[in-house]
Amino acid sequence: MPRLRPARTRLAERRPVTRISGRIVTPDTVVTGHLDLDSSGTIAAIVPDDTAGDDVIVPGFIDLHCHGGGGHTFTTGSAGAAREAAAFHLRHGTTTILASLVSSPFELMRSAVRDYQPLIEEGVLAGVHFEGPYLSGIRCGAQNPEFLRDPSLAEITELVASGAVRMMTVAPELPGALEAIGYLRDHGVLAAIGHTDATYGQTHAGVAAGATVATHLFNGMRPPHHREPGPVVGLLSSTATVELIADNIHLHPGMLAFAAGSAGPDRAVLITDAMDATGMPDGRYDLGGQEVDVVDRVARLTRDGSIAGSTLTMDVALRNAVAAGLPLVDAARMAATTPARLLGLADRVGALTPGLRADLVVLTPDLVRKSVLRAGQPV
Repeated sequence: MPRLRPARTRLAERRPVTRISGRIVTPDTVVTGHLDLDSSGTIAAIVPDDTAGDDVIVPGFIDLHCHGGGGHTFTTGSAGAAREAAAFHLRHGTTTILASLVSSPFELMRSAVRDYQPLIEEGVLAGVHFEGPYLSGIRCGAQNPEFLRDPSLAEITELVASGAVRMMTVAPELPGALEAIGYLRDHGVLAAIGHTDATYGQTHAGVAAGATVATHLFNGMRPPHHREPGPVVGLLSSTATVELIADNIHLHPGMLAFAAGSAGPDRAVLITDAMDATGMPDGRYDLGGQEVDVVDRVARLTRDGSIAGSTLTMDVALRNAVAAGLPLVDAARMAATTPARLLGLADRVGALTPGLRADLVVLTPDLVRKSVLRAGQPV
């Protein structure tokens, strides 16, 4: 555990605070010193002190794309399973999480937003991400082709009206996709481009219509070609923020570093794309009604060997990103600050800044997780 001791600060109006010492990773630099938390669970002050120690303190992670973990899944719409999956990732430092569902029948999508609403109101979940079903059959990856369909504005309207949906992935080349993307934008929902066979031009049309996120860049997309750049180059050359799965399986570390360097830390986010097998033994699991075999932490569809999500946690994603050559400050921004801005939460979480909620992760000098605090309370 980090060193915790009583302290006082004028910013906190001299109320008792908790003090955590080490190398504090802010959005701009690393400050060796003390992080003071007030009794309301808010960051009160950063106090420089060269003798503070070498633990690394980063903001609590924000995962925009996660299907489950610890043997529990978000994909079935079960509130009990969702609570346990969120708790598993919280122990690994993810203090804010979207519950991602794969392509599903509309009845399941409708029941999921209803049953997850109490968890959203509690703060267990930050909302729902529908990764599908409005996706390309050619680039469906581990999505269940049985449930893929063209965008339905009637379905989308009903789901968005629940207030639970924060992001939806759409292939922009599908009939009705641009109208759907525009509707999501106009109603405060992040429209993401993914699982797509779009051309470069179709990709830019999707961004122009209102898409602001690229769902796990490279994966589930037409590969780049020098005569048809396709969605990968289209998204990197746009204003969209790109998701990157830093598990060294979905992306080679060199490709991770290239994409992050191309987009920059304000347009790149680390995600897990984790499934329920995360943190569990190798074996057979289910994803959206399809069997998945997990061998040596790699998840693949039983039927065709397609990569089927990950077994990654955000603390490992951060460590892998730094090992790939990203500066620690940039990796922390990609794991917390940038996704907080996308979700409209930058005034509450996502950075170690006085006045924000004290969501943080304490790491060893080798970036191995030691402890997690959410709203100033140890997890």
